[in-house]
Amino acid sequence: MPLLLGFPLMLHQSENALEARAIEASRFALNHIETMLDSADLAANAVSQLSGKPCAEAERALRLQATSRPFVRSVNLTENGVIYCTSLNGSVRDAEEANAYAGGRLRLMAGNDVTPDRAVLIYRLPEKSKSVLVGIDGQHLKNILQLVSADFATVSLLIGNIRMGGDGMVSEFAPNRPLARPIATSSQKYPFTMQAANPEGMRLRYLMEHYLPQLGLLALLGTLAGVGAYKLGLRALSPRVEMGRALSAGEFVPYYQPLVRGDDYEWCGLEVLMRWKHPTDGLIPADLFIPYAERSGLIVPMTEHLMIQTCRELAPHAKRLPPDFHIGINISAAHCMDLRLIDQCRQFLSAFPAGSIVLVLELTERELIEPTDVTDRLFAELRGLGVKIAIDDFGTGQSSLAYLQKFHIDALKIDRSFVAMAGSDVLSRHILDNIIDLANRLNLDVVAEGVESTQQRDYLSERGVQYLQGYFFGRPMPIDPLLQTLKQAPPG
Repeated sequence: MPLLLGFPLMLHQSENALEARAIEASRFALNHIETMLDSADLAANAVSQLSGKPCAEAERALRLQATSRPFVRSVNLTENGVIYCTSLNGSVRDAEEANAYAGGRLRLMAGNDVTPDRAVLIYRLPEKSKSVLVGIDGQHLKNILQLVSADFATVSLLIGNIRMGGDGMVSEFAPNRPLARPIATSSQKYPFTMQAANPEGMRLRYLMEHYLPQLGLLALLGTLAGVGAYKLGLRALSPRVEMGRALSAGEFVPYYQPLVRGDDYEWCGLEVLMRWKHPTDGLIPADLFIPYAERSGLIVPMTEHLMIQTCRELAPHAKRLPPDFHIGINISAAHCMDLRLIDQCRQFLSAFPAGSIVLVLELTERELIEPTDVTDRLFAELRGLGVKIAIDDFGTGQSSLAYLQKFHIDALKIDRSFVAMAGSDVLSRHILDNIIDLANRLNLDVVAEGVESTQQRDYLSERGVQYLQGYFFGRPMPIDPLLQTLKQAPPG
């Protein structure tokens, strides 16, 4: 009797658990895609006044938005139903096909002339007979859908009658297999819907995989075991739980990008970057999980774990590193709310011979750090340990100048969007020169990120930028390739 009563109960709880998981996965994906579209909307509004103007006047501004806005791949202008100017190819003559946009604003395509085999999401900002089209690389969408989809859930993006699943394929909406109780979550800001569902048979499979021990307990212990199974059934997995599991499993690993001196291009340090080595989805870039880690409170233990791994990998090779080797690690507002960071930095430095490295903490601007008694003491004691403080992506956030006023800063890291236009774009060149001049006046070191060409390297070196970082000198890499590369002479 307890088994007959308990089995339907656990079957029902399995269904609720699967549904709760599907809902959370759908909402998580929706929030991230809205963030991408918010970035596209900002880019579109920034150039909307250029619609109708000659392409020669607008092309530079389009490219600036395409390179400086996250997730944005291209920006295009249209007039009278014709795309006449793009950030990729300059002047063109292509049909706009305004009727293909859901709600007149969104269009999901399997590919275009630039990337025929990769999906693209296009955001449209219409205004009378003109409009601005902003392209978002479909790889960002695919990464999000893969992150939230699991064996017990299928999450898809629906725009009009076009669907994109976790495999990155775009097609007209027609489920490949029956779905049990699909859950649709529509955006309140943009005309798209997330659909999350579980394939038929998943309820029984979930029950058998998660509740088989409870079935045995029900036969022996009756109602008591049934209550325990009921409580377990209420547990619904979430992205935060998945990230917590990944942290316990050691799936967040350090990747290292070299730092070189701006005068002789010799290696003098590196930045430690976090990557998620997912067992099924492969290597996940930081921009897909770091913002959520910060909001969920996991960023502090994740960074602590990263510092421990970095010590374990680099400290045994300290004698092979150049003198005063810089090691940069990103921190956010959550790290500045208590004093644990001091002990973590002290332990990090103690793993290396005294004076052999310089630890640099790079402040990110995703969340504003407000000065308090705790932050004053924190930065004072860090400075006493010899730890340097740098502002990451300087010039792109709203709090960069505020940080210069409120905290003792040692270095500025120029955002790659300005470096990318060095020597070619007048506006970016002026901004770049002003940042370098400001740093010199404040006696701060300058690090230029995103150096990818000889022209950029030479331009920055001529202006006395002390440190350079980018693909031109080395891509982010695990410890073994890093040690091999250290033996070789860097490009000069």
